[in-house]
Amino acid sequence: MRDVAIIGVGMTKWGELWEKSLRTNFTETALLALDDAGVDHLDSIVVGCMSSGLFTGQEHLGSLLPDYLARIPVPATRVESACCSGGLALRHGLMEIASGLNDIVLVGGVEKMTDVTGCEATFALGTAADQEYEGYHGATFPALYAMMAVDHMHRYGTTREHLAMVAVKNHANGSKNPLAQFPFKVTVEQVLSSVLVADPLHILDCSPITDGAACLVLTSVETARNLKKPFVRVAGTGHASDTIALSSRRDLSWIESTKIAAAKALAMAGRTIDDVDLFEVHDCFTIAEIMIMEALGLVPKGHGGPAVAEGLTALTGKYPVNPSGGLKAKGHPVGATGVAQAVEIVKQLRGEAGERQIKGARRGLAQNMGGTGGSSVVHVFEAE
Repeated sequence: MRDVAIIGVGMTKWGELWEKSLRTNFTETALLALDDAGVDHLDSIVVGCMSSGLFTGQEHLGSLLPDYLARIPVPATRVESACCSGGLALRHGLMEIASGLNDIVLVGGVEKMTDVTGCEATFALGTAADQEYEGYHGATFPALYAMMAVDHMHRYGTTREHLAMVAVKNHANGSKNPLAQFPFKVTVEQVLSSVLVADPLHILDCSPITDGAACLVLTSVETARNLKKPFVRVAGTGHASDTIALSSRRDLSWIESTKIAAAKALAMAGRTIDDVDLFEVHDCFTIAEIMIMEALGLVPKGHGGPAVAEGLTALTGKYPVNPSGGLKAKGHPVGATGVAQAVEIVKQLRGEAGERQIKGARRGLAQNMGGTGGSSVVHVFEAE
C-alpha cells in the first residue's frame, strides 16, 4: 500500500452565498486546490455531498461537477454518509491512491443549503436520523442532541456554562479565520441569553446552515517528492458505524463510533492521542465537542466540560480543538465539513494558519461524523 500525500488545498469563504450555485462553489474551490498543487492532470474526482437533491434538486454530481470543472471524461464519484460525507470522500480518495488505482485524485466536499426555507432545510438534515423511530415523532437534530446533553449533564454534572464555553472558544478561534461564516466573538452571557432551540441548547450552541465547498489534491508520497511539492502525509484513517437511532444505544452521551474510528486511525499511524498537536472535530452542537473529546481519549468520560473551562482545548492549551472555529463559527455545509477539517490541518502543518497558528504543529487529527454519531471517520495527518 502506498503512502498518501496532500499536495494542494482549496477553500473559499463560507456563508449564505446567494450569488453562487452548488456547481460554482465546487468549481471555484477545486481550481484553488489544483493551483495550490501545481497540477492540471487528474485521474479521479471524489466528492462528499449529503443531500444536493433535497437542497437544490440536483443529483448526478458525478457528471455535473467534472463537466463544470472542464475535466470530462475524468471519472467522478459522489459519496454520502450524512454530515460525514466529506470525511468519507477523503477516505475513498485515499484508498484510490494507496491501492495504486490512481495517481492524482481531487477530493472535494460541497453543499448548497440556503436556497430552501428553514423548514425544508430541517427536513433535509433530518433524513440523517432514523425516519421511522425519530423523524416521524418530530425529533429534529437539535432535539436529539438536547437529549444527549441532558443525559451528559445528569450523569456527570456538566453545566450550561460548560456548553457555552465551547461556543465562546470556537467563536474566538473563528474570529481569526477570514473564511469563517461567523468570524466574531461571543460571551458566555450571550450564549445563555440567546434563543432557546431545544432545552438546554440555545441557538448559539448550534452550528449554522451554510453554503460552501472545500477541496484537496491527493497523490502518493513518491509522486509528491518527484513533483518537488511540499506535502502533508495522511498517516492513518479509521471508519466505524453505530446505530442510527439514539434509543438503540447503551449510552446516550457516548459516541462509540468515534472511539473505534480514532483507535483505528491512530493504530495505522503508529501514534497515540498524546502525539497529536491539534484537533478538528465535529462540533455540530456544543455538547458534541464535549462528547467527542471524551471519545477520542483527550479526557476521561464525563470530564469534557471542565476541561473546556480549564482551557485545555484553547489555541494555547495542551489539546487545541477546532482552531478553525469549528462547525460552530466556520460554518457547516454538511458535505464539505470533513474536507474543510483536513484543509485546516494541512494549513496548520504547513505553518499557514495566520493568527490561529498552533506553534510547532507537526501532527493533526480530524474527526467527522454523521447524524448523532451513526457514522464516524477519523484521519491522522503528519507534516513531512
